[in-house]
Parts: sequence; structure tokens; C-alpha cells
Amino acid sequence: MKKTLFVVDDSQFNIDLIDATLSDTYLILASLDGESALVAIEEQQPDLILLDILMPGMDGYEVCKQLKSNIKTRDIPVIFLTARSDVNDETRGFDLGAVDYISKPLSIPILLARVKNHLSLHAAVCQLEEMNRTLARHVSDGIARIARLDQLRRFFSPAVVELLLTDKADYFLKARRKEIVVVFLDLRGYTAFTEIHGADAVMCALNEFHVAMGTIIMAYDGTVERFTGDGMMIFFNDPIEIHNPAERAVNMAIDMQKRMNVIDDAWKLRGHDMKMGIGITQGLATLGAIGFEGRRDYAAIGSVVNLAARLCGQATGGEILCDEVVMKHINGRISACEIPELILKGYAQPVKAFKITDRITEPASNPASLISS
Repeated sequence: MKKTLFVVDDSQFNIDLIDATLSDTYLILASLDGESALVAIEEQQPDLILLDILMPGMDGYEVCKQLKSNIKTRDIPVIFLTARSDVNDETRGFDLGAVDYISKPLSIPILLARVKNHLSLHAAVCQLEEMNRTLARHVSDGIARIARLDQLRRFFSPAVVELLLTDKADYFLKARRKEIVVVFLDLRGYTAFTEIHGADAVMCALNEFHVAMGTIIMAYDGTVERFTGDGMMIFFNDPIEIHNPAERAVNMAIDMQKRMNVIDDAWKLRGHDMKMGIGITQGLATLGAIGFEGRRDYAAIGSVVNLAARLCGQATGGEILCDEVVMKHINGRISACEIPELILKGYAQPVKAFKITDRITEPASNPASLISS
């Protein structure tokens, strides 16, 4: 497709000359005065403008000035055609935004060469600008991806985050029912600790607790649902399905208690007296994103969550309690004992519970030992 040249000249002879010599290569449009040229150029959107300077009425300088002030025409290259050869005139033309200055009488070979060069240069500039726009979009998308990644890291292990950054993410954020294993953990003696010690000591102890437990959670690919100061809720089997998630949860809980023994020894030297209780349950839950515009959290809701919280509340410092469903999935491969049935708030019937005392043999997952880290 031919490029379009628009000639603005008050001499019909000059217009005819340019048309006769360039029309085989370019589509030539023309106007004999500046006022009509401005209207036609905005409508036709030519690829390049050949603009005479000395014209009655609006001269070429004013035409160029108005072209460059119009968002629809400002990027079209303008070459001045003039019989004037004063250096100051050329400087004025370039200051107004022209790309070149050709003296009359016109040399057709020079005119052809200049037109060709400036069309090629303009095409290259347009291509570069489009590349910059594409790059800007990629950067914007990258920033959005990083922001989303940072948000997802609040809940999930790195492997799960990578999955959620794919086109499957929307599915996981929608409400659905799924069987999961829920782990609640909570510090015993925390309230008394906060009443005795200052804010710096409290925050220091909580940071030590969260870092230690968080490291173990990530090693076992647990999903962190919430932090409650001295407590946490973690669940397994969502969004990535895990073979026998009860094993993963129990082994994690055992590693957590072993790690707490190390932390507790250090705390005792500073006059702190806190232990951790853990409750583990397995069952159906509703999962998905909840909240409001600007702040949404990924949550698990259901009786399995409530029961895990109740069992955690019943566990004494250093204990791990699980429900009957968890026990069925790991029975025979763990050291545990049944405890007297528990009367729990919100439950009409007593609840069977079991105290876990040692890790599962041949665990389904085998994260590196974190006890001495």
C-alpha cells in the first residue's frame, strides 16, 4: 500500500511537479492554502507533509505550529519547501518541529531521497514507540504479578504459589467443598506472659515463635489460614492435593513440638514460661476467598475447623490431640493413646480424641529435619 504525501503550496505548478514525479511511488494529496490544509490533513492523516513557507494568508510556519499543537497531527513528519535560504529561517522551522528543510527550485532526486529517508525514520520511531508501550505493559503486568505473588505468599508455600499464578488461580479462589486436615496451635501461658513482660519482650518472643513455626509449615507445604498472635491455623490438601494429608499434618505437629522444646529452653533463661498445644482434625470444609474489596483472605470454614480449635484448646502445653478421623487414617503407624471423651462447647455429644506421642513411621513426606535449625 502506497504511503500518502500531503503537499501544501500556493503554486499549482509546484504541486503538479511533485505529483508528476512522485505519484508512481506515493499517493499525493494537496492544498493551495494553509487553512484548508489543516482541515484536510486532520481528516486524511497522511504519512508525511511537504509544506511551503511563503503563502498568502497563513504561512507555513503557522501551519506547522498548529499541526504540532494538534494531538491528531503532531506526530506526522513535516518537510519545509522554500525559496528562502536564511539560516534563521531554517532554525525557526526546526524549532517548530519540522524534520527537514528543502530549498527551491526543487531537485527531484534530493526530494525523493529525503522523503524516503524520513518515512523510513518515522516508521522506525513508531515501531520503537510500540515496543516501548509493549514493554510498559509487560512491566505493569510484572508488577501486578509480583504484588499478587506477595499476597499469595501470606498463605501458601512457594510451590503452591507458583501453581496459583497460573490460569488455575481463579478456580482455587472460588468457594468449593473439599476434605482437608486442619491444624490449630496455641501458646499456653501467653496471656500471663504479656501481663508481666513489656512490649519489646512480647514481640521478640512472638517473632521467634512465628519464624520457627513458619519454617516448619513451609517445609511441609502447609497452607497458613490465619495468625492470631500466639496461635496459628494451618490446613493440608488444598489447594494442592496430598496423599494422606493426615500423615503430613501429624509429622509437622511433632516437629513443631520438638522445635518448641528448644525454644522453651531459651525462653526459660529469659524468665518466659510458655508451652504449645496443638489440635488436628480431618473433614469437609468450605474453602475460598472471603472479605471485601481491597482486602480478601483465603479461608477454610466448617465444623472440621471448629473441632480443631476446640481440641487445641483442650491440649495442654506440649500435647498434640487429634480426632477419630485423623486416627483412622494413621492408625497402626503412630504412637498414640485414646484419652477420655471430651465435652466440648458447641457439641451435643462427647467427642473421641487421641493424644499423639511419636511421629509416623515411613512418613508420606520427609522434609529435612528442622529441630536443630
